[in-house]
Amino acid sequence: MQWILKEYNHLSLDEFYDILQLRIDVFIVEQNCPYPELDGKDKSAFHFFCRNKNAKIIAYTRIFKPGAYYIEAAFGRVVVHPDFRNQKLGYVLLDKTISTIENLFGTVSIKIGAQTYLRKFYESVGFQQVGNAYIEDGIPHIHMLATSKKQYVK
Repeated sequence: MQWILKEYNHLSLDEFYDILQLRIDVFIVEQNCPYPELDGKDKSAFHFFCRNKNAKIIAYTRIFKPGAYYIEAAFGRVVVHPDFRNQKLGYVLLDKTISTIENLFGTVSIKIGAQTYLRKFYESVGFQQVGNAYIEDGIPHIHMLATSKKQYVK
């Protein structure tokens, strides 16, 4: 497996197409949730993804510097290809995403908007719910906050 981090303007057309295909296949088709996938936030995000030995994108998330989405650093659009979900790849993706945020921004706070049914998954890597549940695109969500593992002195 190969893990790749790129800013939007460094993605190839094929990479962006493959990322969108995975996100649409899971978030719109599989979850039966029509929503505006192209939300204008991709251009300000870092795109972190994993390719398997056949160069297929099998895991992905987009990362935001502090202030770009929330006051804290953030990530979202966390997705693992359905064929690779039984391999604990979601946990690897989260661990590597958090480490990438630490390395990029030296941050100690990370905020996400998570689908409510994934609360225990995110809690298992250190996130805690903050605030009340809310509905986004017809799906219950919660905000969650974590303190990154590393402490940085600037």
